[in-house]
Amino acid sequence: MKKLLQLLEEDCTLTHEQLAAMTGMTVEEVKADIKKFEDDKVILGYKAIVDWDQTDRESVTALIEVNIIPQRNEGFDRVAERIYQYDEVESVYLMSGSYDLTVIISGRTLKEVAQFVGQRLAPLEGVTGTATHFILKKYKEKHLIFKKHEEQERELIFS
Repeated sequence: MKKLLQLLEEDCTLTHEQLAAMTGMTVEEVKADIKKFEDDKVILGYKAIVDWDQTDRESVTALIEVNIIPQRNEGFDRVAERIYQYDEVESVYLMSGSYDLTVIISGRTLKEVAQFVGQRLAPLEGVTGTATHFILKKYKEKHLIFKKHEEQERELIFS
């Protein structure tokens, strides 16, 4: 069961037949387990990792540190739920350390992201501070390495 989930996480395009061969299960067992995982919300969805830098789409991603005041009887959950409802928000994580939540968002421009933080995120009840970090370049995501650029020819100096 654990092996099946690991294989799906690494490559959800594998066929049922391939998964069966790799796990030692029958195709019917693979289908049944995947259906159960989906029904039980163990598998939440399937998604492609896209290197948008290889396309003509303009996009900016930001990691935002958020400090919040925990709500009585609900802790951080209520504020986190309000934040993850926004379409721009890709991920929200409760953190240990110097801030409470990490929020990852995407937008078309730096200005669009800045407006989201200033007009929608920072004013939320319970939010006491934010720090925005723009992702300049992605090297690896979900175990996938983004395109390596050809190494530039180095000038050789002979004396």
